[in-house]
This record gives sequence, C-alpha cells and structure tokens, in this order.
Amino acid sequence: MTSSPGFSAQTLSVLAALCDEPSQWQHGYTLAKQTGLKSGTLHLIRLADRGLVEACNWQDEHEPGRPRRHLYRLTAAGLASATEALASAARSAATKAARTPTVRGAVVGVVP
Repeated sequence: MTSSPGFSAQTLSVLAALCDEPSQWQHGYTLAKQTGLKSGTLHLIRLADRGLVEACNWQDEHEPGRPRRHLYRLTAAGLASATEALASAARSAATKAARTPTVRGAVVGVVP
C-alpha cells in the first residue's frame, strides 16, 4: 500500500483495519495482529489526538507497572478521512502500476 499525504503506509494499514468494523471497539493488540505491525507503530494515540479515533479504557483496574488497556474505534471524521485516504492510496497505486513498463507480462527490472 502506498502512502497518502498525511498518513504513513502503517497508518493506512491501521485505518483500513479500523474501517472493517468502524463502529466496533477494537483492542490495540488485535489491530497489531490484524495489520502485522508492532503495537508501538500503530500510532493510535496520535490518531485520537487528531480526532480520527476515539479511545476508552478497557480496564478500570490494572496491574501495577502496566498501563491500562484501551479500546479504539473510528470517529465519524475518522471514517471519512480514512475512506478518502484509502481511496486516494488505491488510485495512486493503480496509477503507478499503469505507468510501470512491462516486458512480456513481467515488470522491467524485476528478476523472477
């Protein structure tokens, strides 16, 4: 997946995962497993700071020395931004693929 202005490829992966069930609360660990990204690279708090994702505490009581777990879901603005960014990334990837020269069905410069 190519990057869209304002969103890294990793963030686009997270947004795509959240778009699968935009109104459902999802745990960060589940999103990490779904995207194949490490939990520290999900940037969910940054998305929450931008108003694209809302977060809630999943555990009221937590173990000492461990942070509280959170659940995340897209806001209405987040769903609109994610949908637009993912569509833009798909268009960009399609345009790039259309411009890539091929020889007998193979991409030039790629060794099979």
